[in-house]
Amino acid sequence: MPFENRAQAAEKLIERLAKYRGQHPLVLAIPRGAVPMGRIIAEGLGGDLDVVLVHKLRAPQNPELAIGSIDDTGAVYLDPDTRGLWTDAYLEREKQAELATLTERRSRYGQMCPPLPVQGRVVIVVDDGIATGSTMIAALRAVRARGPATLVAATAVAPAETLRALRREADEVVCVEVPEVMYAIGLHFRDFSQVSDDEAVAALRDARRARAATQAG
Repeated sequence: MPFENRAQAAEKLIERLAKYRGQHPLVLAIPRGAVPMGRIIAEGLGGDLDVVLVHKLRAPQNPELAIGSIDDTGAVYLDPDTRGLWTDAYLEREKQAELATLTERRSRYGQMCPPLPVQGRVVIVVDDGIATGSTMIAALRAVRARGPATLVAATAVAPAETLRALRREADEVVCVEVPEVMYAIGLHFRDFSQVSDDEAVAALRDARRARAATQAG
C-alpha cells in the first residue's frame, strides 16, 4: 500500500529505528524531500537534524535517469552500469552544473544552520525513497569520511537490489517497503508534493529551535 505522505513514512521509520532513541543520533536528510521526514525522525528519536548535500548526475537525453551523483565537496559516485550512456565531456559539464547548485544550496542552508559535527556519533542518513541508490551511496561515502561511530541508511521505499548495494556502504540499512517492481518513487505515496528549499531551511531551523528549547528545559 502507498504511504499517505512523507510524515506517515517518517513515523514508520521511527518504529524501525527505535533502538537509537536515547543515543542522541544525528539525522542527516537528503534535500529536499527528505528534510521534513528527517525533522520528524530526529524529534521522535531525540536527536539532531542536519542535511547532507548530494545531487544526482543526470543521463544525457533522460534527466530522470541517474548516472551517478556528486556531493558538495565535488566527490563523485558513478553507476558502472551507465558507462556507455555518457562521454567524459558531458560528465564534466554535468558535474560542474550540479556542483554549482550544491554550493548555492550549502550557502543558503548554512546561513541559518551551520553543519553539525558527525565524528563519533550515530548518524542516520534519510531519503524519502531510493531507486538506483547512487545519491544515497554518495551521501553515505561523504558522511563515512567524517568519522561517524555508526552509519545508518534509512528510507521509506527501495528495491531489494539497491538495498543490497547500500549494505556495502552503511552499518545498517532500514527500509519500510521493498516492492517487487520499483516504479517512480512518487507512486508509492498518495501525497508526494515537492518540497522547496525554503521549506527545507525552515524545517532545519525549527528542529534546531525545538532541540535547543528541550535542552534548556
